[in-house]
Amino acid sequence: MSLPLAPIALPPLPEEPGPASVWPASTRTLRSGGTAVGGVPLAELADRFGTPCYVIDEDEVRNRARAWRSALPDADVAYAGKAFLCRAMLRWLDEEGLHLDVCSAGELELAAHTGFPADRIVLHGNAKSPADLATALRLGVGRIVIDSTGEIARLAALVPPGSRQRVLVRVVPGIAAGAHTAVRTGVEGQKFGLPIAGGEAEDAVVRVLGQPRLELVGLHCHLGSQIASVDPYVTAVRRLVGLLSRLRDVHGVTFPELDLGGGFAIPYRDGDQALDPRAYALRVTSELALRCAHADLPVPRLTVEPGRWIAGPAGVALYRVLAVKATGDRLFVAVDGGMSDNPRPALYGVRYTVRLVGRASSVPERTMTVVGRHCEAGDVLAEDVALPGDIRPGDVLGVPASGAYHVSMASAYNLVGRPPVAAVSEGRARLLIRRETLEDLRVRDVGE
Repeated sequence: MSLPLAPIALPPLPEEPGPASVWPASTRTLRSGGTAVGGVPLAELADRFGTPCYVIDEDEVRNRARAWRSALPDADVAYAGKAFLCRAMLRWLDEEGLHLDVCSAGELELAAHTGFPADRIVLHGNAKSPADLATALRLGVGRIVIDSTGEIARLAALVPPGSRQRVLVRVVPGIAAGAHTAVRTGVEGQKFGLPIAGGEAEDAVVRVLGQPRLELVGLHCHLGSQIASVDPYVTAVRRLVGLLSRLRDVHGVTFPELDLGGGFAIPYRDGDQALDPRAYALRVTSELALRCAHADLPVPRLTVEPGRWIAGPAGVALYRVLAVKATGDRLFVAVDGGMSDNPRPALYGVRYTVRLVGRASSVPERTMTVVGRHCEAGDVLAEDVALPGDIRPGDVLGVPASGAYHVSMASAYNLVGRPPVAAVSEGRARLLIRRETLEDLRVRDVGE
């Protein structure tokens, strides 16, 4: 029998990190007053590829991937592909030894086409389509995360006779964490996972154990997004080990894996807090080892899923100013992009940093609101930011921390094509994703 999960005294741990830079580490101010990333002037990139445009610093991506690998050398680090995915990104991640977390047959097919090892892929999703599941089984993905009891029999029926598919059960530990209610997925009453508190998680485990074509290898949870403190993850470990202890005591099973998801915060403005992989690794692995020892359980292999933390700070969005207008006591700067290439301010009220990146200015700064070109009053990219008072049409603005959930969430609203993505490294730039053209949009319109 396991002992009650009483509080355990942890060894002294380092303080949580302070504010981090919102720009890639390679960012430099040029003699001209402009800004360069990866050794390439951003104004030059705006001229070469047009605007709006996304710039991804390849070395920043690789270094941030290595930060997680270094902090957790005995764990699996699975990049959350929903943040940003393309063939080059997949190649970088593969070369850095990461795993991959996907949510659709489309992301799976892209990974397969790029040659990413299928056994290092995890498929998520609260409502996986038959095509999603069939593609995952055809490609031989390493893990499928079961999100509902109804999915168990459907998945088992698709597994070929004589085969077994490794699965995880996504559980809800009842922890409220995340920067906005729309991204808090560790609490009951939202669409993801199976609650521990109501017994649904345990019931799902029992059902999976009854399916001979499914091999249950562990539990999965995801608390939310933009979580800057390690504390919610430590609490999750306690509750998940409690469930593992009960499953062992009642059903006689133990599992070799535990996936704690991602949601690690990055800074979007100066002064924002960011989660440090080293602090996370020390506290979470210590807590996991102690709790498992307390419950007389083997320590499962840990998986974490950083997406935004790896891609976000590596990206800079470039826009060109189209108009400057004073309305009442407010000064608006309108640019050639907006909610079609970054819907996050409209969805979550996210606030960004904006910098004039193409030239120097000695004019004092004024408070301005940077808005997009779309026919929506809510098309605001950055509210109340400080920019030089001589901002004028034609100027190039840079928005850092734009590498995650921008391109992947972009739309063709107002039939404005999605922006291109260019990679920079060691003074060179190359196109990764071309601009979506009007012809691209027209060829999809096949009716009369």
